[in-house]
Amino acid sequence: MRLLTADEIRIVLASAIDDPKICRVFFDYDPNYFYYFPLAVTQELFLAANEDDFSIDGCTVRRIEDVVNVKIKDDKCLEIDIAEGLLDNLHVPEIDISDWHSVFTSLKAIDENIIIEKESDVPEECQFAIGRIAEIHGDFLLLREFDADGNWLYDNTIIPFSQITSVTVNSRYVRVFSKYLPPCPIE
Repeated sequence: MRLLTADEIRIVLASAIDDPKICRVFFDYDPNYFYYFPLAVTQELFLAANEDDFSIDGCTVRRIEDVVNVKIKDDKCLEIDIAEGLLDNLHVPEIDISDWHSVFTSLKAIDENIIIEKESDVPEECQFAIGRIAEIHGDFLLLREFDADGNWLYDNTIIPFSQITSVTVNSRYVRVFSKYLPPCPIE
């Protein structure tokens, strides 16, 4: 598989926005690929709806620099997605994806739980955080996380923007888990 340049990646992602198409996206840290309906693309980031087995499972903001290849997948799966009404339900969240600071400023205004990840091909370097944005600073944010028992952690987690590979909003996992949490202690 030929690695694409950042400009080629942006062109392919952008071409799948106006006439929605599924894109198979490959990242440098994962041997697997992911399916997305691209919604917006900037110099550094892209926003996409997560396509998972003929359903949309939230939206993700990811870095262009991590993408090594992207291919438009115009086949039977797209035909099924259309027949199932997925394209009719594509919702572009109001997230400014100019840079991570603007992403988190937009997400703080939405005031929902999110997933922030640092993905790596070295398992020990991977990080996963889930919770609500407490504060946004110049090059990092504070996240009030909750644990697997549904308890809000006492201290906020410092997450440098430089360590983030993806941010996911409105996923089924976050929506369902959030229904069973006590109110977030930050306001």
